[in-house]
Amino acid sequence: MDLTTTYLGLTLEHPVMPGASPLAHDLDAVRRLEDAGAAAIVMHSLFEEQITRDELGMMHHMLVHDESSAEALSYFPSTDDFAFGPDRYLEQVRAIKAAVKVPVIGSLNGTTPEGWLSYAHQIQQAGADALELNFYHVATNTLESGADVEARLLDTVRAIKTHVSIPVAVKLSPFFSSIAHLALELEAAGADGIVMFNRFYQPDIDPEMLETVPRLQLSTPDELLLRLRWLAILSGRTRLSLAATGGVHSGMDALKAVMAGAHAVQMTAALLNHGPSRLTSTVRELRQWLVDREYHSLRQAQGSMSLEKSPNPEAFERGNYMRILQTWHPRVPVR
Repeated sequence: MDLTTTYLGLTLEHPVMPGASPLAHDLDAVRRLEDAGAAAIVMHSLFEEQITRDELGMMHHMLVHDESSAEALSYFPSTDDFAFGPDRYLEQVRAIKAAVKVPVIGSLNGTTPEGWLSYAHQIQQAGADALELNFYHVATNTLESGADVEARLLDTVRAIKTHVSIPVAVKLSPFFSSIAHLALELEAAGADGIVMFNRFYQPDIDPEMLETVPRLQLSTPDELLLRLRWLAILSGRTRLSLAATGGVHSGMDALKAVMAGAHAVQMTAALLNHGPSRLTSTVRELRQWLVDREYHSLRQAQGSMSLEKSPNPEAFERGNYMRILQTWHPRVPVR
């Protein structure tokens, strides 16, 4: 069974890889992921705030006596909370590249071109085979339009593509108003791929303490459905490589993503919960399903359930939404 796929111009033995996570902090864990069959290693993100603080010589220490500034800065992690500073991050890229034979994908997390340009180039120099831009931006400014948010993202991609020659994938949130149009804009800006989707961690509220409380909840398979929808909509309509991240916990999840149009499938929560062996079982389950149904290659399945090829294309559009609402009935009669 030929499971090879092409993602960001890289030929991979199969589509399944670990997503950005703390697993990349430890070289032994990275080696275990490769031994378990990882098609590539995606680094954890280097945050723009880390770069900025490093370049400004820890400016937050200079503001510690400013009450408002100190309060605002308290919501960000301290430098000690980050696994690696910028220089150490580059060292880790070099170490991982030397330790494994599979491609290594660096990751930058930020919102502005200025925060990323020099380090994008340095990550390339450190040996990364590709770069993932994790664009995590919560639009809270009432004067900033959706077009402004998209323009900043596109400007960032254009700027970074002038600084690096390695492939660049953009990790999007699902909250853009027209993802299909944005995908074509990203392609025109020089992006090589899209990763769907970033997960925004939602804060909770403690009513007694009158505090906002950060909550970290790992993904569940239920989250895959949103990814399947947009993979299927974009497949065949853009030359960008497409990757799914969020909600992939098994071989069947990976298969669905591929059938929707994914060229690569990233796993994070399942590996954090169950270890590298879950990656092995995922690839084995994917392969076995295809063999049992007499597929000859993964490419036969890739995009077979996209909007263009689906036997029920309206399932991705408005018609199916109305039909589901009209035909669904509660299990317990309403009295």
